[in-house]
Amino acid sequence: MTDPKKGLTYADAGVDIDAGNRLVDLIKPMVRATARAGADSEIGGFGGLFDLKAAGFKDPVLVAATDGVGTKVKIAIEAGVHDGIGIDLVAMSVNDLVVQGAEPLFFLDYFACGKLDPEAVAAIIAGVAKGCRESGCALIGGETAEMPGLYKDGDYDLAGFAVGAAERGTLLPTKDIAAGDAVIGLASSGVHSNGFSLVRKIVENSGLAYSAQAPFLPIMTLGGALLTPTRLYVKSCLRAIRETGAVKGLAHITGGGFTDNIPRVLPKDLGVRIDLNALTVLPVFKWLAEQGGIAELELLRTFNCGIGMIAIVKPDAVQAVMDILREGGEVVTLLGEVIATEGEERVIYDGHLDLTL
Repeated sequence: MTDPKKGLTYADAGVDIDAGNRLVDLIKPMVRATARAGADSEIGGFGGLFDLKAAGFKDPVLVAATDGVGTKVKIAIEAGVHDGIGIDLVAMSVNDLVVQGAEPLFFLDYFACGKLDPEAVAAIIAGVAKGCRESGCALIGGETAEMPGLYKDGDYDLAGFAVGAAERGTLLPTKDIAAGDAVIGLASSGVHSNGFSLVRKIVENSGLAYSAQAPFLPIMTLGGALLTPTRLYVKSCLRAIRETGAVKGLAHITGGGFTDNIPRVLPKDLGVRIDLNALTVLPVFKWLAEQGGIAELELLRTFNCGIGMIAIVKPDAVQAVMDILREGGEVVTLLGEVIATEGEERVIYDGHLDLTL
């Protein structure tokens, strides 16, 4: 029985409020560094503030997105490499916003763990702040939950929430997507943040440790290579949208690959024809395909295979769009065109992926 003169505390139950306050103090400078027009750059209140008028919008439509990074977190935990996970978290949501032609405005994060280590969590939030800065959105708040009994010590999970805006009438996809429009691919940085349940299964079957040399990238460990952060496409795509007026649609290639994601931005009677011979497959996907014996169509429906974003573009403006994307740091490839389709098959593949290591 508990001594009535010495009652239990929250800390006795495994929750350290002082550690939470310490974390807030550590991340305040990171949050301030993400400030932008319209955003309050301080945290610690009960909610984050954003002024759309101060951000320059006249008749905005708000666009919201939320996501996590899936079981990629397990690899980060096992490999002890956490600095890129925060960038992944931001990228998965803000890349979904720009697909709709929206400019990311602000971001909130949710972090849950079994035992709070302020310095370790601050390193993850530093990645979130970096992703926000590179996307032009403000980190205006978040939540840290210490839940002993639900998470083991060392385990954690995180989720992100992004809100963007576009002036009314400028949202993507446009209503005039038509057969003959060009399909442009923007290169990915790696596996990004989907398909990691399969990735982890392949690594387990290979017998390799995450600390081992990556078979497909000898200068890195396997864990480090697999944890390469998701590419942020916001600034380059927004510039192409605004400066050319020729981008009709964008598709963020996440779970479902080309097969499921591209049709999401197309009218029901249209599909795309993709030349797989034009696609540069990253070495990590070649290794995963070989090690896991993954069939080509399964690979195309699970991973990005080297293309993290697809743009549907007016055919007479392909070069102009590609030039602006390249100026923004993107590696771009003309992959195919929009076609008329009948039935359920809306992504038609010509040729084959080059999976030779």
